[in-house]
Amino acid sequence: MDILEVKNLSIHYETKDGPLMAVDDVSFTIEEGENLGIVGESGCGKTTVIKGILQLLAKNGKVVNGSIKYRGEDLTKLSEEEMRKYRWKEIAMISQSAMNALNPVYRVGNQIKEAVYAHTKLSNNEAQKRAEEVFDIVGLEAKRLKAYPHEMSGGMKQRAIIAMAMVLNPGLIIADEPTTALDVIVQDKILQKIVEIQDEINSSMVFITHDISVVAETCEKVCVMYGGKVMEYGSTKDIFKDSRHPYTLGLRNAFPNISLSQKILISIPGIPPDLVNPPEGCRFYERCPFSDDKCKKEQPPKINVTDEHYLYCHYADQYEKFREESVKAETWEYVKQRQIERGVV
Repeated sequence: MDILEVKNLSIHYETKDGPLMAVDDVSFTIEEGENLGIVGESGCGKTTVIKGILQLLAKNGKVVNGSIKYRGEDLTKLSEEEMRKYRWKEIAMISQSAMNALNPVYRVGNQIKEAVYAHTKLSNNEAQKRAEEVFDIVGLEAKRLKAYPHEMSGGMKQRAIIAMAMVLNPGLIIADEPTTALDVIVQDKILQKIVEIQDEINSSMVFITHDISVVAETCEKVCVMYGGKVMEYGSTKDIFKDSRHPYTLGLRNAFPNISLSQKILISIPGIPPDLVNPPEGCRFYERCPFSDDKCKKEQPPKINVTDEHYLYCHYADQYEKFREESVKAETWEYVKQRQIERGVV
């Protein structure tokens, strides 16, 4: 059974130059107990998607099309008061910056208990006990509940945010770059802890990140986004073993892989498209080494590899060529030179 179904979701931000199409016709599903990773470069729309799910868009942001169904209830149809019943209780969030997520003049334990008071009728002693339980689960001593955020290390603060997200045993957890500011050793421990706790409370998760290696470690399905659109979607195995879209291949080749002989990491030249005036055709057209005039002028079709694996590309049947060429630095150097000639960089 699907716990979350996002269908044909489009979100725009109003600007002085016109609507910015941050999310454009995005669809995905998450089953009970399943993890989905949404990956892509900064500006691809992944954070806007989760803000849309929680109805926490900026004042100039608006869902202009599509539905977001949590256990069958379309969240886009709910009032602010109705949404408050879902936040933390049903859908909790682990934010990117723990320091910004915690009130600096409020003890950490009180901030966690505040979420308990808002959604339950537990007494102060019961809320305190629950806060101690989740602190123990994330590996923090109960005495740390009395600490202010500045008295805790970065890793401790991030664990406290995880504890806050878990305190009401939500059905869905949204983790937005939860380990970006941490060193790699702490990051690995935090990721392990998130997955352990998630299994313990039997919740599902949306993992937002630009680091595809994190998704490989934590998720069953992957949604690759670029320029507000889905480029490729499938199981983690599909995306890492049978990826076919040039953008997905570019992301993969940008990360080190000890199983390959590749010595030079690939970078994708150029910048994301202007989403106030998006390209007429494929959003990845300017940065794709395999694009042509058809890609420039026509929206790519949805190509189903299997029932659970699909991509949007005019030349999806040439995936073997894409894989072979995308590992070569000169392939992407050609893109850079082409962009210079066109005056787009």
